[in-house]
Amino acid sequence: MDDMIQMVEKAVESSSHWSETGWPATFGPRNVEVPNLKAAEALPKTAVYREEAVNYWKQARLIGNDTAAAGRKALESLKADRLAAADNALYLCQYLEKPVELQSRTWLPVYEAFRSRCA
Repeated sequence: MDDMIQMVEKAVESSSHWSETGWPATFGPRNVEVPNLKAAEALPKTAVYREEAVNYWKQARLIGNDTAAAGRKALESLKADRLAAADNALYLCQYLEKPVELQSRTWLPVYEAFRSRCA
């Protein structure tokens, strides 16, 4: 399970910084790319899509923080060899990630790897 612990640690670190590292995301009628929260907040206050971009990236930050918290619970459970609790926490991580899963691609692979090892 050491490799699984490392995988979860990387996922916790990654999801903790989703709004900072970001991913390609476009906003407004002209599909302007705003790749992270910092870029969204730097948009001119008059930009029509500024509020949408800022809200999107703040939501990504909240989701990332929630998945990281559940990931830390999974880590505790893995280290204590409580596999059922780890399974529950990892399921929660991939469930919470759903709104940004296509962009973040963090927790579903971790959950699937864990499930395949426990099968």
